[in-house]
Amino acid sequence: MIDCDVHNDWVNADVLLPYMDETFGDFLRRGERAGGAQSFPHGHRPWLHPEGYRRADLNPAEGHSAGSDYAMMKEQLLDKYDLEYAILTGEEIIDLSTIANPYYASAMAKANNEYLIHEWLTLDKRLKGSLAVAPQDPEGAAAEIRRRGDHPDIVQVMLSSAARRPYGDPFYNPIWEAAAEVGLPVAMHLGGNGGVNAESSFAMPPTFYYEHHALLCQSAMSHVASLILHGVFEKWPTLQFVIIECGISWLPPVLWRLDSGWKALRKETPWLKRLPSEYARDHLRFTTQPLEQPPNSDHMLAMLEAMDGKNTLLFSSDYPHWDFDDPYEVAIPKDWHENVFDLNIRKVYKKLPQKS
Repeated sequence: MIDCDVHNDWVNADVLLPYMDETFGDFLRRGERAGGAQSFPHGHRPWLHPEGYRRADLNPAEGHSAGSDYAMMKEQLLDKYDLEYAILTGEEIIDLSTIANPYYASAMAKANNEYLIHEWLTLDKRLKGSLAVAPQDPEGAAAEIRRRGDHPDIVQVMLSSAARRPYGDPFYNPIWEAAAEVGLPVAMHLGGNGGVNAESSFAMPPTFYYEHHALLCQSAMSHVASLILHGVFEKWPTLQFVIIECGISWLPPVLWRLDSGWKALRKETPWLKRLPSEYARDHLRFTTQPLEQPPNSDHMLAMLEAMDGKNTLLFSSDYPHWDFDDPYEVAIPKDWHENVFDLNIRKVYKKLPQKS
């Protein structure tokens, strides 16, 4: 069993200071004294979970967040479920795209990546890492991918689902070029709304966290359409794109709508050689958490089959968050388990040992 979304955290932002140069380290240190850095980047979030983001049964050491406690993670996740690998996706760093200053954002990403490599990936051979990059600084992101992307325990590039423009925009091309060059998949994790980014809802900012959480799939829809229609997967035919924690059931209807316009509207996008759904099948993968649970489970199964879920889903638990999914209770067909918990994941993450 492999888990594609495990959130490791900082105790506080001070842990990054040894890995930052003097200028940005001082920026971070002064910001913390002013009350802004220690909680980075929660200060950018307009919505807060009314009960807290972590599982209620977790009791980390005093002063630690649940994701910063390796011993707890080992006991409650790695050992309990006998995971072969857990792919760490970070916590605070997911909201990196909310920072207005792109150079500071890239300095934070670089420091986080060094902290991850030196302080986490050395703890347990089962832990694999995600290379954080700042999408608001595409050239800096590309440099960071080339700088650290060859580390044997770094298995993907990661950015947030919130951005200032959709990810098919040529503004981001340096990131996709570097990822394809290094041979890493790109993961887009839900989050980063607020700050200088677009809102999660297309209408206007939601009032409630409840509302915000339910609508987070809207930004993923926009990025999927943009990536496909701008021809990102024609330009970089080896690029794999993983969408983490954005829900699943919305995908087939979006692809049906895109396919229906392919012949009538393709004059705008003459570089598209195939139906949008075919690009999605070959290049997009989706993590299982959160898997929607309609009253009639047959309705969800129909959606999963419509997206070829047996071959496009990757298991994720979202540990240690409040909506954690126990792998023994994931509502997918039994004959999909080997693919979703193992084989599909190895096909995306080429640095993991491959099975014949």
